[in-house]
Amino acid sequence: MATSRADVEKGASSSPRKAKQEPGKVPAPLYPQHEGEREWTPWLVPSILVANITVFTIAMYYNNCPAHNARPGRDDGQCVARFLHRFSFQPLRQNPLLGPSSATLVKMGALVWDKVVHGHQGWRLFSCMWMHAGVLHLLANMLSLLFIGLRLEQQFGYVRIGAIYLVSGVGGSVLSSLFIRSAISVGASGALFGLLGAMLAELLSNWTIYTNKVAAVTTLLFVIAVNLVLGILPHVNNFAHIGGFLTGFLLGFVLLMAAALALAVAGFAIGLAMVFRGANANSSCGWCHYLSCVPTKSWTCAN
Repeated sequence: MATSRADVEKGASSSPRKAKQEPGKVPAPLYPQHEGEREWTPWLVPSILVANITVFTIAMYYNNCPAHNARPGRDDGQCVARFLHRFSFQPLRQNPLLGPSSATLVKMGALVWDKVVHGHQGWRLFSCMWMHAGVLHLLANMLSLLFIGLRLEQQFGYVRIGAIYLVSGVGGSVLSSLFIRSAISVGASGALFGLLGAMLAELLSNWTIYTNKVAAVTTLLFVIAVNLVLGILPHVNNFAHIGGFLTGFLLGFVLLMAAALALAVAGFAIGLAMVFRGANANSSCGWCHYLSCVPTKSWTCAN
């Protein structure tokens, strides 16, 4: 990362010579402090980080791979990192992300369409965003949370960022439930994409303060596009990414545009109604499943 105060996203020059500025345009950090706004001390994002790590630790304690994998008739390989005893990971053939079993994730609140719709366990739309499939999954999401969330909370405060994070996480779960029926889903990706969507909304809302608009938009859209492309790999739930992003994007406008709030509320209401009615969105969109996984010679998209 560059040590200069100049920021690429803001279009500031990295030259030693002082860049020429237009009146009223501020080449400050990605989200410049608006006049009259205070700068917040982040505490919510670190708390979310601790909460996610705590839930994962509890899941591993409950999983207890050595005890469950030693049952008669089980021949799935040895637990990974057995020196961790009951905190050791499931065999790689069961979970290559270094984490608990699918059964443990389901018992602790993973998103399962059948349990949400027929089991009336709507709370899973919320609980799944606090769980992770493994250490690698947890590490990737928490690094993203720190990279994105700390600056946003410092700029906009814990109330707005907390609302965007939580509601976007549920939004990702709703879209996932409409398209994915035979696989479980866990992770904070929907909530994290909601923060990215809110960042894009903020950029568009404060368009006039950017000295290099093309660079600002291109940089953020590139980050979003790369993550969405990675979402077409198997075992990655891209519908959570898309649902979270759209929710966060609309919420980013809520304080500025009443129409965005109405659209967000309407979208949530319609989505939840479709989920609990057992609607299968794939029946209305025959190609949408490719948004989450594209089969190749190297892998299939079978659940």
